[in-house]
Order: sequence, then C-alpha cells, then structure tokens
Amino acid sequence: MRAAVYARYSTDLQSSASIADQVRVCRQLCEANGWTVVDIFADEAMSGATHLRPDFQRMQQAAIAGTFDVIIAEALDRLSRDQEHIAGLHKRMQYLGIKIITKTEGEINELHIGLGGTMSALFLRQLAVKTHRGLEGRVRAKKSAGGISYGYRVDRQILADGTFTTGDRTIKPEEAAIVQRIFSEYDRGRSARSIARDLNRDGIPPPRSGGKGNGKWSFSTISGNWKRGTGILNNQLYIGKMVWNRQRFIKDPETGKRQARPNPPEAWVTEDIQDLRIIDDALWERVKTRQGATREKISPNDGSTKLALERARRPRYLLSGLLSCGCCGAGYILVSKSRYGCSAARNSGTCGNRKTIERSSVEDRILTGLRDKMLHPDLLAAFIEGYQQDHRLEQQEAVARRETITAKLDRVKREIDNIVSAIANGIYHPSIKAKLETLEAEKQRLAAEDNSLPTVDPVVLHPNLALVYKRKVENLVSALNSDAAREEAAEILRGLIQSIVLHPDNGSSDGHRIELSGELGAILQLGRMPEAKNTKAHHNGGPTSQLTLVAGVGFEPTTFRL
Repeated sequence: MRAAVYARYSTDLQSSASIADQVRVCRQLCEANGWTVVDIFADEAMSGATHLRPDFQRMQQAAIAGTFDVIIAEALDRLSRDQEHIAGLHKRMQYLGIKIITKTEGEINELHIGLGGTMSALFLRQLAVKTHRGLEGRVRAKKSAGGISYGYRVDRQILADGTFTTGDRTIKPEEAAIVQRIFSEYDRGRSARSIARDLNRDGIPPPRSGGKGNGKWSFSTISGNWKRGTGILNNQLYIGKMVWNRQRFIKDPETGKRQARPNPPEAWVTEDIQDLRIIDDALWERVKTRQGATREKISPNDGSTKLALERARRPRYLLSGLLSCGCCGAGYILVSKSRYGCSAARNSGTCGNRKTIERSSVEDRILTGLRDKMLHPDLLAAFIEGYQQDHRLEQQEAVARRETITAKLDRVKREIDNIVSAIANGIYHPSIKAKLETLEAEKQRLAAEDNSLPTVDPVVLHPNLALVYKRKVENLVSALNSDAAREEAAEILRGLIQSIVLHPDNGSSDGHRIELSGELGAILQLGRMPEAKNTKAHHNGGPTSQLTLVAGVGFEPTTFRL
C-alpha cells in the first residue's frame, strides 16, 4: 500500500522537532506493515481547529488524484481537532477508498470520529477555559496577565530554587515622571497634541519606541480611546487599579481569524494595586472631567448621529485645508487668530519651519495670481498641449489597466473551475460555497470595471475652447473676490487647486514664497457650458476626465510663484 504521512504541531511556542518525531513514528508504523511512504504532508505552527492548512488541503487534493492508499498520522487530533472537519475528511476518504490509520487509535472508523472529534472539541474548549482561568488567577494575584504599561518595568526576583518570579511589575521612575507630567499639563489646559509636541522636542522616548510606529509621541498615544481604556490618560493602572477582561476573542469559522468582542462591564476583573499608583485621585478626576467636557462638545447628547467635530471642520476660510509646508509637507494651520503656520512644527516639533504668515496676505496673493497669471495667453497653449498629453496618457493607462483586468479575470475563472471540479469529485465544505460566491462577485466586478474603461479615441478639442477658457477664468476671479460668494468660492477653489505650498524665504513678501498647482480642467466645469465639452465620450458614455495640470505652466517649469 502507498502511504501518505501527515504531521502537525500547533503554535510557534512548540518545537519544530515535533514534526520530525511524528514522521519517524509514522514511518516505523509503515515499515512494520510493509507500506511504502510516497509523500509527507506537514503543517507547522497551525491550529487543528482550522481546516485552512496548506498541507492539509494539499493532502486531500493528492487523495483525489489517487497518489496514495492510506493516510498515516501519530494521532487523530493531529489531523483535526474540529468535529465538522474531521468528519468531513473521513467521509471523503471513505468515498475515495482511502484508509486513515493512526499510531494511537489504529484504523479510524465512525466510532473514533464521533468520540474522538467530541473529545478534541472538548479539549480545545477546556484549554481555553483553563487558560482564561489561569490568567484571571494571575490578575487576582495582582500580577500581569501579559504586557507592561508605560511607566513600569518587569520585576524579577530570584526564588529559593533558583528560578525567577513572573508577572511582577514595579514603577520605572523616569517613565513615571513623564506620566505625571502628561497628566499635570493636560490638567492645566494643554492639548494632547501640544504635550506630544513638547515630548518629541525634548527627545523623550515614546512607549514601544523600539517596535512598530515612527518612534514619536502622538496625540493618540496620550488620548487613546476612553471606552477601551487605551492611551496614557485612560490607563487606570496609574491610580492603582488593574482592569482585565474588557474583551474576548472569537474565531471566525470560515477564515479562522480571531475577532474581538467587547465584554460587558460586569465581566471585567478589577484589582487594587496601590503599590503601582503614579497619579493621585484628585488629578485623575480633574482629567476625566475635562475629557468628558471635550467629548460633550464633539458629540453632544442631542440625539444627533453626526459628530459635532465633523460639522465644525468645514472650511472656515477661503484656503482652509489647502495650504502645506514646503519643508515637511504638513498642513499650514491657523496658529493664532489671523496667522498660518506649519502644524508639524507646532504639534509634534518635527519641523523646523517656525515662520508664520497673515491669512489675508495669502488669500490676496492667491487671488491675484489667479487673475494675472491664468489669463496669460501662453497658459492656454500650455493648457491645450497638456490636455492632449494627459488624454494620451489616460488612453495608455486604460490599455494597461485592461490587460491587468484580463489577467485577473483569467485567474478568477481558473479558480472557479478548480472549485467546480473539486465539488464534482466529491469534495465539499460550506466554506467552499462562500469562496465560490466571493470569486463570482470578483468576476462580476472585474467585468464591470473592464466595461467602464474608455476606448482608445483621438483627442478632439472644441474650436472655441480658448474663448470659453478665458470667460471661465474671468468669471471665477470675480466670484473669488466677491464677499457675498466667498463660501461658494471656497468650494470652487477645491475643485480647481490641487495644492498651495508655502516655502519660508526671507527674500520674498511676508517671508514666504508660494507655489500653486491645480486642475485647470476644472475651470471648464464651473458652469454648464456645453460648447466646451469634448466631442468624444468614454466607452461607458461619460465625458472625458478633467486634466490635472500645473497651474503655472508657461511661467515656471512646474509651478508659478505668487
């Protein structure tokens, strides 16, 4: 008989030598029975609770191909710990005439499947309960259940037998001082952003600076999420209270991935550990009061489903949200009542540009530039040339995109054909249906995207485009200079201007050189002017796309300065 050996171990904490040991035991069983091992399948650090294991699936495909006559494993739980999956494997192998034999149980039959599958499922459940119980015991013993908060360090003490204590923590003085500083400054009215900026300026290492992230303090590190208890300002351990079991994790039966689910507050475990207190109760309560007032402003209790912050962040001034720093790329924001400055320089201290500029000065220079430079005759010639180049590029991108979509469609069709073939050969699982539905949806999406791509058409411009362009610019500048239409003008600018970059320059007016670029094609859409539309249409019947072109072409190589 031709034998296939399957081996598996569960987690990264186990040794990979387990695979070699299992294979050795299975080979000995095969030699004792005169069977020939023709293939070995092994899944390393893969849970038996999921059937989405590469070699487990590959073994079933090989079984369909008829490459072996018997499956050998050390024990039934190596093949699967899930009742549904092990029963499905047994039924498929029975259909194919392939035996399942393990070193521990011998030849597997329905009795093993029923009892063994049940025992494996109970084992997983009991293991989860015992692990949870063990963690709860550690918490109730005032020890860490995993992870060390900022402000603390692991405290290992040697025991009489030479081992070390685990789960104990102690205050880390230098970090505790930073925690006290954050709470005190927030209590005095400073924002989380300004606190983070000063910490970065002073070179204070943030939490987990050696791991993920950019190695900088941010406002979210300080503010966090008050509902989840994350962030420096929400960690109750700083007042000597350890809160555990805020959430649990459940595996998705289809994907095998863990999903977080919040636990009700009555399921939380809270222990007093006054030895770890860093912040006094009075300071903590003042901080919580201020946080609550801030949340009320952002999300008032008036039955509204929208955050007040979202409504409040609509552009207040003509250029709000359009300005950026030429040194670091961060946004220019109002740093006082009437002056703009670099947000990175003020919020995190990561930019050295400390120059500011009057809001009215920026607006006047931008509007003057629109009037004086966009009406230059050379700009129209550059605009038309750029329009043609952009249209040709769009056509090339459409061709390339269509080739990519065609390749993806072919791949999806092959996967669908493979699944249909597997079902025809007797392999079926509810997850296969979900996978097939996903592939069919992807197939339809790709086909729709392919139909929406433009055909390769020549660029055709209306003969009166120059006059239309001039009229549009004149009307736009009038609207931008009208106080009555200022709100609408701000929206027009957002359809016209791509970016406004402010470079600190002592030799320029107000200490700044301003570069503006944007979508000049948007001007043609600032009013319903049918004569300005391209006479050609996309394959899907829509108008050709607008041109993104540097606004100062014809005056500077890439942008024009104001």
